[in-house]
Amino acid sequence: MSHLKYMKELNSLTRMDEPVKGPVPRWQKKCLEASNSSINVSINSSRKIMSGSFANSTTSKTPTKRSETRGKKTPAKATKKSPMAEMLNLLLVIGRASTTPAKTPSGGDRFIPSRSTTNFDLGHYKLQQQNTDDADKGETISPSKREMQRLIGENLHGGDINSMRVLSYQNKAPAPPEGYQNPLRVVYSQTKTPASVKASTRYIPQAPDRILDAPDIIDDYYLNLVDWSSSNLLAVALGANVYLWNAGSGTIEQLLELEGSDYVCSVGWIQEGPYLAVGTTTGNTELWDCSQMKRVRVMNGHVSRVGSLAWNSHVLSTGCRSGQIVHHDVRQRDHIVASINAHAQEVCGLKWSPDGKYLASGANDNMLMVWSAVAGQNHSHTQPIYSLNQHQAAVKALAWCPWQNNILASGGGTADRTIRFWNCNTGACVNTIDTKSQVCSLLWSTTYKEIVSGHGYAQNQLTIWKYPGMTKVAELTGHSSRVLHLAMSPDGTTVLSAGADETLRLWKCFQPDPHKKKEITEVKSVASRLKQSIR
Repeated sequence: MSHLKYMKELNSLTRMDEPVKGPVPRWQKKCLEASNSSINVSINSSRKIMSGSFANSTTSKTPTKRSETRGKKTPAKATKKSPMAEMLNLLLVIGRASTTPAKTPSGGDRFIPSRSTTNFDLGHYKLQQQNTDDADKGETISPSKREMQRLIGENLHGGDINSMRVLSYQNKAPAPPEGYQNPLRVVYSQTKTPASVKASTRYIPQAPDRILDAPDIIDDYYLNLVDWSSSNLLAVALGANVYLWNAGSGTIEQLLELEGSDYVCSVGWIQEGPYLAVGTTTGNTELWDCSQMKRVRVMNGHVSRVGSLAWNSHVLSTGCRSGQIVHHDVRQRDHIVASINAHAQEVCGLKWSPDGKYLASGANDNMLMVWSAVAGQNHSHTQPIYSLNQHQAAVKALAWCPWQNNILASGGGTADRTIRFWNCNTGACVNTIDTKSQVCSLLWSTTYKEIVSGHGYAQNQLTIWKYPGMTKVAELTGHSSRVLHLAMSPDGTTVLSAGADETLRLWKCFQPDPHKKKEITEVKSVASRLKQSIR
């Protein structure tokens, strides 16, 4: 009969329609041990209920102690929950805990550096660099020396060491969950925006401030038909005519008109004064007094058209189609001071440095030459100090840096498309940039350390570059044909571009930054108390 009693108890325990009677299963004990403290509280309470119900339901010879039953409620008054319901609730809680996502995405927040991509020598150098920088704080390094150190470092290390990292990681840091903010800012902190990417408060308009018509402007790469004077007068050559536009009042006056089939090839204002030089197709250079609107004199010296002009005080340098350069002293009756057979083809670019020590000439023979001035004079020697042949096309665009008189910028034509920077003290090319289009003209900004270039095929745009890094600041589009000439306003805020589409466009791209701190003005010296007491 004992085995029948055992089978009866076994059947009663395995029936699902009645409360389960018996000890907690082994798998349930393991889940209870692995759960967290909050879940353990609910598990322990459920185990007590289950063990209490099991003790009350089984017959035992040992009587229950009064101390255990003294604080218990009667079965009729207590809300009775079956052990099966408690077990289902427990499984539901454990299931929710197991499906809760981890706090850290990708299961962890450790980033192990990759040895194969880490330069340990460079890392050691950068760690020790701070000590050497602190030791060298007392020394003042010139900008040219600092630039030379940067170039040497890039050649040795293959790049800018300031942008290289000490440790290299193969995988990126896991992204934090949406809406998550780490108060410690250690793992998921958002990196600060580097200085090169920070949004500048300076606004550069993408549209021109004004558009002027320039009918019959000659579409010739080798001519120089626009110049802006220090008295805010713009001279524009349109065919055989020269017009003066007063940028302050907006009035337009016709200065001259050539006879026959002649046309104006170049115009150039003297640095200070109302005099304008005009080069013609006959080889003559006319000098006009624009305050009285009359011609002062006609200077010969060339046998072909004069396509380029450059002033150095009272000396006017002219370049013609035959490759000849002539220096004219406009004060003397015999105006020709020197005549130089410089280039093999037409001279299309001619510029004196701001200090008057160097003359740069570019021509259609793809040559750039730099000439030094005669000591105590305003004209150059007959032999160049540098003959540079790195450009692969005609060199028309020439511009001297206003804050470094020995730095020259030059631009090449369609087959070259590059802007090169030269140190005229050493004759070395310090930087070059491929612009992907024909370089027709160059201008330095006097407000910012930037340079603007006018381009032809195939973009026909103006590009503003940050110097010396040569990163693009802005691109100004609008011309439907190549931008042949550029001119800067006297205050340095406005750039005028003359295009082959017969339009003149004024761009206010160098306005002073209103949010930039104003330069500290010199404080007037106040007499000391000692001086004030002396009578």
